[in-house]
Amino acid sequence: MAGAVQMSVISGDGLTEAQLAGYLDRIGLATPPAPDLAGLSALVEAHRASIPFENYDVLLGRGVSLDRERLFDKLVTRRRGGYCFEQNGLFGDVLATLGFDARALLGRVWLMNEGGTPPRTHTLLVVTIDGVEWTADVGFGGSYVPPLRLVADEVVETADGARHRLRHDAAHGWMLERQGSGEWQPQYSFTTDPVFPADLELSNHYTGTAPGTRFLVMDFAGLALQGGSVMLVRRQYSRHGDGEEAAAGREVTDPAEYRAILSDQFGIGLSAEEVAALPIFTDS
Repeated sequence: MAGAVQMSVISGDGLTEAQLAGYLDRIGLATPPAPDLAGLSALVEAHRASIPFENYDVLLGRGVSLDRERLFDKLVTRRRGGYCFEQNGLFGDVLATLGFDARALLGRVWLMNEGGTPPRTHTLLVVTIDGVEWTADVGFGGSYVPPLRLVADEVVETADGARHRLRHDAAHGWMLERQGSGEWQPQYSFTTDPVFPADLELSNHYTGTAPGTRFLVMDFAGLALQGGSVMLVRRQYSRHGDGEEAAAGREVTDPAEYRAILSDQFGIGLSAEEVAALPIFTDS
């Protein structure tokens, strides 16, 4: 991998009127939602169904910029996706523009953790509506995480049949758990401690550059569909929801087919040269 890593942090001052219109068009909403719980829920669902979670710039050695203009250009104008620091960075600006009271938090990802306490490599938002705090997260992998009231053990079921809850964790604050077809599984933990731009900058830098982190060793694209998801993890492609039966993933070994899936299913336009340079093809 080569290329300079350029990073800065979104200031949180909001978007211009033209940018807000472009964002709403990107996620398929005709009018700006009101700054209430229904509006927040509509924004989270529409964003997750429209802007893919993906880490291809990290894999191609380009780094991840959290500069507002560059983020907007990537996720909205160029219709790419990104990982949590990009997704929730843009979303935080959208919420600020629409009049929501939102701030960033940092979390530790326990899903697929291989042992020990994971670092703070995830960011999400907490939104205060009528004095009540709600989580808002448009940047956690391929599955849909609904807004959750910041109370313990309140279960929320989503259209894909999964159940979600927050519980108190003695060591790590709050723990998000998800139950699909089996047992409850920890997803990530977080505290509500204040998070400053330097904290986001440090966590983003570590997440996108530290050897061995999941975003440097795993190719990933994901979108949350109505009642399901479409995912491309390394070479495994799977899709369920929208009335389709869940099916086991199939392996994609041809770079041309991989590129077509990125375009057709996720709207990600990588060139043939970029796809060929991905580790799943160069390391095989």
